[in-house]
Amino acid sequence: MQIHVIKRGETLWKIAQLYSIPLTQLIQANKIPNPEKLVIGQSLVIPIWGIYHWVKPGENLYEISQKYDISVQELARINGITNPDEITIGMRLYIPQKKRKLIDVGAYIDPSITAGRSVKEVGKIGNNLTFLNVFSYHINSDGTLTSLNDQKIINAAYQKSIVPLMVLTNFENGTFSKEIASKLFNDKVLQDKVLHEAISIMKQKGYLGLDFDFEYLGAENREKYNQFLRKASAELKKNGYFISSALAPKMRENQVGVLYEGHDYEAHGNIVDFIFFMTYEWGWSGGPPMPVSPINKVRNVMEYAISKVPKNKIMMGIPLYGYDWTLPYVKGGKWAKSISPQQAIMLAAKYNANIQYDIVAQAPYFKYIDEQKKEHIVWFEDARSIQAKLNLVKELGIKGFFYWVMGNDFPQNWLLVQDNFVVRKRV
Repeated sequence: MQIHVIKRGETLWKIAQLYSIPLTQLIQANKIPNPEKLVIGQSLVIPIWGIYHWVKPGENLYEISQKYDISVQELARINGITNPDEITIGMRLYIPQKKRKLIDVGAYIDPSITAGRSVKEVGKIGNNLTFLNVFSYHINSDGTLTSLNDQKIINAAYQKSIVPLMVLTNFENGTFSKEIASKLFNDKVLQDKVLHEAISIMKQKGYLGLDFDFEYLGAENREKYNQFLRKASAELKKNGYFISSALAPKMRENQVGVLYEGHDYEAHGNIVDFIFFMTYEWGWSGGPPMPVSPINKVRNVMEYAISKVPKNKIMMGIPLYGYDWTLPYVKGGKWAKSISPQQAIMLAAKYNANIQYDIVAQAPYFKYIDEQKKEHIVWFEDARSIQAKLNLVKELGIKGFFYWVMGNDFPQNWLLVQDNFVVRKRV
């Protein structure tokens, strides 16, 4: 598929004519929320197999063929060109789609976010998923696990041939608890109780794997976490289950911070079947405005991960959301509001804001003034930023990628997944 960025004066009708597709198809494919009021800088995905290239001044067929990795002869044949030396400026050339790679795709779903929409969300995008991480079962201090209303979600996953993964966390009172994790790691009887209950729930409900999302552990728990994972792996393998972990986005071994110090990339790479690397939240609701998942930062994390973990165990994280910050940013002040990519477009349309694009971060953003005369800045994801991340996945040759978190409308994302990859099904 092709990505088109709205320019001043363009209309959907003109764009549809440009690419020779029905207007209704263009609107439906993108679920365009503002067809009567397009935003300059808004990106659309053109629903065609392959892309079009318009010949620019000074270009020749050989240069174009090199750009798209296709032979001159094939490019000429497809476009009915009898004399390659006689292409004209503005001539539209069709470039066929490249072969798609088979890949794993995962997504976290949090029933507290999607509420009654959880099953519908799985049905809507389930064809694009290999794994569904159901977030989450919390460990209590006595080794019991909190309950989760997840049976219908698991059933919906099976209907779409998705592997349901039970997510286990050290979550307590709305945040990750180092104390809960430390108590678990230092008590073998408690560990046995937690693993026994988790496996019992998995058998009862139909989970096929257990995903450990233990965060903010600190350096003192690093090796103890590794030891616990080894124990968990032995128990899970006896029952034929997958084991995975979710790890913070480190760029070096000795990265300072309680979030990073408890996560041992190399050890996890040796113990678990695959790892969900959380390459997002650089821009977060309580922090200063910046891209949520800047590609330069993501690349740094992935390159470090590859140096410690086999590529066939690496799942790269992609956010399905953005944030709206009120300016000026004040540390400890008002937190940014989480918004979906579709909501971001509607916000830009409402306030007549032009969408800019940060080339280094490969991320879109815009500013606006609200009714109270407060200035805002919004960083979010669009088709361009997603394609940049999918390109990185292909370049690195890793196992796949995953999303945090389902429930945010972003139809263009799923079109791009289908255009770039064939999603592996393991059920």
